[in-house]
Amino acid sequence: MRIALAQILSGTEPAANLELVGEYTGRAADAGAKLVVFPEATMCRFGVPLAPVAEPIDGPWATGVRRIAADFGVTVVAGMFTPSGDGRVTNTLIAAGPGSPNQPTDQLWAHYDKIHLYDAFGFTESRTVAPGHEPVVITVDGVRVGLSVCYDVRFPELYTELARRGARLIVVCASWGAGPGKLEQWTLLARARALDSMSYVAAAGQADPGHALGAAGAPTGVGGSLVASPLGEVVASAGPHPQLLVADIDLDRVTRARDAIAVLRNHSAFARADRAESVE
Repeated sequence: MRIALAQILSGTEPAANLELVGEYTGRAADAGAKLVVFPEATMCRFGVPLAPVAEPIDGPWATGVRRIAADFGVTVVAGMFTPSGDGRVTNTLIAAGPGSPNQPTDQLWAHYDKIHLYDAFGFTESRTVAPGHEPVVITVDGVRVGLSVCYDVRFPELYTELARRGARLIVVCASWGAGPGKLEQWTLLARARALDSMSYVAAAGQADPGHALGAAGAPTGVGGSLVASPLGEVVASAGPHPQLLVADIDLDRVTRARDAIAVLRNHSAFARADRAESVE
């Protein structure tokens, strides 16, 4: 399966960012990718008020993404913001398949609301963003794909749950915060979650803007997008600048890895010590 990661640098204008989605999706389609993954906050970067730009999942911006996916025949995953109903927004991934943009089926039109909010490193996402509650797995070209966003990558349980729900590829869309050691943490965590879940992990981040943007502490990207194998190997990686990263993944490796290192089967809830050993 060929996939693409669009490491872009989002601005504050959703319409301009939608043009970027169209441009990079076209390039991904030309490269033969079945899936193109954009970062968190593709719709609008962090560091500005998000409520004024938030739209429903069936609003104009999401409809534009679905139209792009249909036009190019590629599944598109991209970060946006939707109203939460309590005055905050929801940090949402839209997943748009290559079929009709007006056909809202599980295969063609799904979304995931970020579960773990970034209340860390002096930034409090929960002030303006409401959490999601349900893991989401979609199907792309016959392959089950799990969805996750940024700070989710620090929580291994989500990734093992996505694998148990059938995911063999898990995407994590991020707008990672800058700072000492943060790029190294981003790449290490993506590789670790691949090992935890015995899955490929496609980690698509915002490019590095090179300087602080907007509100102090707003996470606006460090680059370093990568694809990690089920054994934690780096299959492909990007530098700090905007880039389309294309990678071929061998999904048979997921089966072989799970047979060889049975962490999903051997998982124990500590009180069940008998579950810590494989059955002969």
